Amino acid sequence: MNWVAASLLSALFLGLYELCTKHAVRANSVVPVLFFSTLTAALVWLALLAAQAVHPSLLPAGLVPDSLSWTQHAQLFLKSLIVASSWVFTYLALKHLPLSLGSPIRATSPLWTFGGALLVLGERPTGMQMLGVLTTLVSFMGLSVAGQREGVHFLRNKWVGFILAGTLLGAVSALYDKYLLAREHFSVPTVQAWFSIYLCVCFLPLAIGWRARWWPQGPFHWRWSIPLIALALLVSDYIYFSALRDPASLVAVVMSLRRASTLVAFGGGLLFFNERNGWQKLPAVLGIVAGILLTMLG
Repeated sequence: MNWVAASLLSALFLGLYELCTKHAVRANSVVPVLFFSTLTAALVWLALLAAQAVHPSLLPAGLVPDSLSWTQHAQLFLKSLIVASSWVFTYLALKHLPLSLGSPIRATSPLWTFGGALLVLGERPTGMQMLGVLTTLVSFMGLSVAGQREGVHFLRNKWVGFILAGTLLGAVSALYDKYLLAREHFSVPTVQAWFSIYLCVCFLPLAIGWRARWWPQGPFHWRWSIPLIALALLVSDYIYFSALRDPASLVAVVMSLRRASTLVAFGGGLLFFNERNGWQKLPAVLGIVAGILLTMLG
């Protein structure tokens, strides 16, 4: 599949992931949601690894992880630490912010990835792609104005700060993904399998602390959306990693296209969660989409 088409298909499943995340964390304790969703993904890959060990020819090549050295395992554990940190910030923010605000803020991730790709990976996007990223930034500023009508002041609301921190860490993760897949030549199933397992390991101490009540916490309610978080992200990430592994792909462009997920999340937030001021936010969201289209056309 062409890496542009793969990025857009990944965006669809990423939008479903964001809807499931909002459903799972709304008025719910965040730590067990994080742990049980990552446990679901880890169990999927542990089952596939067990199947490979029993019958090596049972799985298609696209689901068979490679053998790794200790250094390579450490590289993938580092990726899991970066993502775990990003998710803690993001999940806490999405618990308190409307999805129709939170998802578009997350959609600014290509801006940060763009800067990192220029500085770290030496990528050179076209003028049209640069215009697309700048359009995203301007639209984000418009979104902040719409957010003030709901009492969410971007400069004073700590949850906005949390989701920006999560978004920035997500951009770091995207740059690291490109390094692992295109420069270090890790295969897609290798990255996804061990990243999923190590991510669950990262959240295990938090889950133990939550169970032992080491800090004040609210109640936890099991919801069907918790395992669906993992399943939607597994599909989205597999397609996304495949796009990044293409030598012709640019990580800043892949991230821009992938953030078309904001359309799914924005529409779902209005439809399923009855969020307010949809029409006031719509121009800014469409501006973000315009930035994505400019990036694609470039």
